[in-house]
Parts: sequence; structure tokens; C-alpha cells
Amino acid sequence: MKKIQNLLLISILLSIGLFGKVPKDIKIGITQIVEHPSLDLSRKGFENALKNNGYGDTNIEFQNAQGDFNTAQLIAKGFVDSKKDLIFTISTPSSQAAYNATKDIPIVLTAVTDPKAAGLIGKNITGTSDPLPIKEQLELVKAVFPELKTIGLIYNTSEQNSIISIGEIKDECKKIGLLYEEVGVTSINDISPALDALLPKVDIIFMTTDNLVVSAISLVIEKSNKANKPVFASTEDQVPKGALMTKTIDFEKIGYRAGEMAIEILKGKAPSEIPIEPPKENLTIINKKVAEKYGINLGIDALKSAQVHE
Repeated sequence: MKKIQNLLLISILLSIGLFGKVPKDIKIGITQIVEHPSLDLSRKGFENALKNNGYGDTNIEFQNAQGDFNTAQLIAKGFVDSKKDLIFTISTPSSQAAYNATKDIPIVLTAVTDPKAAGLIGKNITGTSDPLPIKEQLELVKAVFPELKTIGLIYNTSEQNSIISIGEIKDECKKIGLLYEEVGVTSINDISPALDALLPKVDIIFMTTDNLVVSAISLVIEKSNKANKPVFASTEDQVPKGALMTKTIDFEKIGYRAGEMAIEILKGKAPSEIPIEPPKENLTIINKKVAEKYGINLGIDALKSAQVHE
């Protein structure tokens, strides 16, 4: 019996040595397009998934492109050159940069609005997407502001995910009889004058998950509230900063799920065997102080299940 047990132990050890790596030997590169709370939450979720599943000692290298796509490309190339076992990409631009750099190293993406439209479909890539519940968001806006006529849209014309979202918003507006005004920007310096031109024409600012504009969310909220135009946020972290409300996804959860996918891949599963997943649930959050400013009744049916930020 003892001899059989020893043989079994040797077999297991040989199996680990030949067919797998212990977690501490695994090298993961994480690339993020810009620093802001939602993307940071996705990274936190991913890293927590690794820790909670025995991969806490994994060698992780994190790099932030600070909003520059060329930098994202350099980061991706560096990860390929250093032979990472897996690349975790946060945002559409970071995912595109990584996919441009390698078709061999597994890529797990998150915070990508429409992976297919962004060209992020292939044998070495999977992950979790972050399409906003645009139809439900606009229905909530109409329920809270029955007399609302025009929403304002501001977005980076160079971000594929934003272009997709803006197109969906326009389509939904037409279906429910809302008007919209839009303005495109290409740099953070464009945002302030763009808001000055947009705010007089609209009743509310409707945010997308545009990485450039979200990185200046404090400016957007400050100028909008000063003009008495509420901000409908795209992510939960914007509500405590002074946005009125949001109906959004849980970025930490989609990051966590991406981490679980990464573990499946590290254990030998091909990325092509794991479908890209959308979020499974939405959050509604409203800022009580801002709601009082705009005379909103928190007791209406549309807000009964909302989390209230005091």
C-alpha cells in the first residue's frame, strides 16, 4: 500500500512539473489605459480572484498608459518581449494594443463595450465586456424627468467603445422621443470648452464610459451642476463626486470574473473555449443631496430599488 501511495505521489509531482506551473512562476502583465476608479475596480476584482483561488503569489506587472494609445502599444510590446504567460487588458484601447502585439499569448480583457466591433475576437482572447444598459438608463432618466427634452453627449471621437455607445444612445433616443446634442473631443483640453458649448443646449449631461471624458469627471460634474444641469453618470464612483444618479454595472465583479477566466486558461483551457461574457446585473445609485437640489422624489417606483448615497 505504501509503495502504491509513493508511486501516486511521484506521479502527481511529475504531472505538475511536466504539465503545469506553480502560481509563483506565472508571469501576468496588466495593462490599463488610464487611471480612474471603475477601471481600478476591475483590476482589484481580477487580483482578488487570483488571491482567492490560490494564485496570490503570481508575478504581476501592472502598467498604466496614462490615456495614450501609443504608450499602450509600447506596454503591450514589452509584455510580449518579456514572455508573459497571460496579459490582462483593462479598456478597449489597451485590449486593442495587446491584440495587435500578439496572437499567441493569452489575453483576458475587461471593460470593453463591444469586443466584436473593436476587432477583439480571436483564438487567444476572451474576457468580460462592459456594455452599459443604455435602454434602461434612458428609461430611468425619463421616469425621473418626465418633462426632459434634450440630453447632452460628450465623447472622445478616437475611442471605439465611445463611438459604439453614442450610436446606441442616439438610436434609443429616437425610439422614446428624446432629442440629443453631441460634441466630440480629442484631448482633455477640449473638454471644458466643449461643455461650455453643450450645456446651454441641453437639460442633462448623459455620460458614457469614455475613458478620456471620465478621467475629467470632476470637471464635467462641476461645470454641469453650476449650470443647473444634472449629470447622469456612467459608473457608480461618479455619484459620490456629485453626479445625480446612475444605472450601471459592477466593475469589480466583471474584473473578478475575468480573473476566474484567467485561472482557467493558466490551468490549460484555451481562451477560444471561454466565451466573452457581459455583466450579469446592474446597479442603480442616486446622490441624495444632488437629488434634493433638483427636486427629485426618491419614492417614485423607478427609484425604489436604488442605493442612496447620503
